[in-house]
Amino acid sequence: MKCLDSIIETKCIRVVLIDDQQLFRTGIKSLIGNDNGIRVVGEAGSPTEALAAVKHEQPDVILLDHTLRGECGLDLLPVLLAAAENAKILVLTETRDAETHRKAVRLGAKGLVSKDSSFAALAKAIERVHAGEVWLDRSMTADVLEDLTRRKETQKLNPEEAKIVTLTDREREVITSVGEGLKNKQIGERLFISDVTVHHHLTSIYSKLEVSDRLELVIYAYRHGLVPIPR
Repeated sequence: MKCLDSIIETKCIRVVLIDDQQLFRTGIKSLIGNDNGIRVVGEAGSPTEALAAVKHEQPDVILLDHTLRGECGLDLLPVLLAAAENAKILVLTETRDAETHRKAVRLGAKGLVSKDSSFAALAKAIERVHAGEVWLDRSMTADVLEDLTRRKETQKLNPEEAKIVTLTDREREVITSVGEGLKNKQIGERLFISDVTVHHHLTSIYSKLEVSDRLELVIYAYRHGLVPIPR
């Protein structure tokens, strides 16, 4: 019986697909539509659409493109996980760059799948992460696990530094701009990004540094040397 059968629908793995290429999303939905245990319940092509879809659908698994509208899709990981605490995230990527894989896992992804993979491999990855396992390229597993071990040791020694090292270069630029007193629109103009993207960066920064608002962020940034204290 198909996953869409109302009797067993609740047993299906509910997926939200986030990718800025409509053709790719259509292809994945078509393939998943023929699978008995997986169902695409939402899709998105931008950060704003992604957050709305995840909040509304509360999926089991999120498929997230690592590049989204010219921005790093990985920066959305903390925001999406906060919006759907029970969801597992699989990152779809075209790169084998080791740092990209490590960053994805550091930010909460349960696995990465190459866009060159077969649909069978993608379906298996979805099933495995939904079951609580981690799905990584075999050649990257040892490197990623070693990085996570070092990170845990760092957190024991210096929890604040452990938070700070998770910031991306773009997030540090946003923090610098906030420290200078710039508003979201001004930050967007300086960094050539939209107000919405600035907002998403700030949400990610708040989550990583465990601050609740702009004022706390500025105080934290001054205290930990992320921006110079005005003289």
